[in-house]
Amino acid sequence: MKILVGGATGLVGRSLVKALQTAGHTVTALVRNDAPGIRWDEPAYQIREPERLAAFDAVVHLGGETIVGRWSVAKKERIRASRVKSTHALSTALAQLEKKPSVFICASATGFYSDRGNERVDESSPIGKGFLAEVCRDWEAATAPAQAAGIRVVNLRYGMLLSPAGGALKTMLPPFKMGLGGKVGPGTQYMAWASLEDAVQVVLFALENADLSGPVNVVAPEPCTNLTFTKTLGRVLRRPTVFPVPAFAARLAFGEMADALLMASQRVVPQKLIDHGYAFRNADLEQTLRDLIEI
Repeated sequence: MKILVGGATGLVGRSLVKALQTAGHTVTALVRNDAPGIRWDEPAYQIREPERLAAFDAVVHLGGETIVGRWSVAKKERIRASRVKSTHALSTALAQLEKKPSVFICASATGFYSDRGNERVDESSPIGKGFLAEVCRDWEAATAPAQAAGIRVVNLRYGMLLSPAGGALKTMLPPFKMGLGGKVGPGTQYMAWASLEDAVQVVLFALENADLSGPVNVVAPEPCTNLTFTKTLGRVLRRPTVFPVPAFAARLAFGEMADALLMASQRVVPQKLIDHGYAFRNADLEQTLRDLIEI
């Protein structure tokens, strides 16, 4: 297939491009500069030469401003615009093509559910409350033009992705390796996680399965609590985990993001992937961490 990838230089994008090329597909990047590929212009995210999109059999969009850091008004607007505006512009351009791609796969996040305590949630669960839930709702709604034009749309709701090359695990490893790791806040909050390998393989699975559409939770089958994750990481590294980060300290350091991301409980299950027969590469947390981390 000929596949266009937005966010090709990100953590998931880099691995996805390699996997697609290995599988025999031709990949073109959606870029914001003079690099080779299909270009769009910020801040409007207008596609240059949108007629060139007709050359692609599938489009995957993974781009978005990082949500890590203190959320100023300007930061929150960048988080929203980089997801919602870019997705709407791309979706609209695809819908207007005479020759349309068969599938549009767009990232989303389990932030859609927000803090749900011990409640098990799947793709049929209603939206939660707060900034991240609203962003995810609008992000997914931005794919509506493509769907209305008859393009199969898949919204991948990613959980916390585990990779030593980036994301949360990369940030955690230095203090944990020094024996300075610990639970965050109460430690009872659930964490919906997935390996980077599964994050990539689910995209390939979605490309190949024409009956998969709509929201899809990209998380391991068994979410874990923050305390369980902390103890498991410490066990893998053979280090103590006796330095907790109190809730007040997390809020002092990260403000609103602490409650929305670090201490929100998300007991999310990948019901659609299970129902469609997806075989997880990494379903066990401890074995996944052992496979990822060089000690």
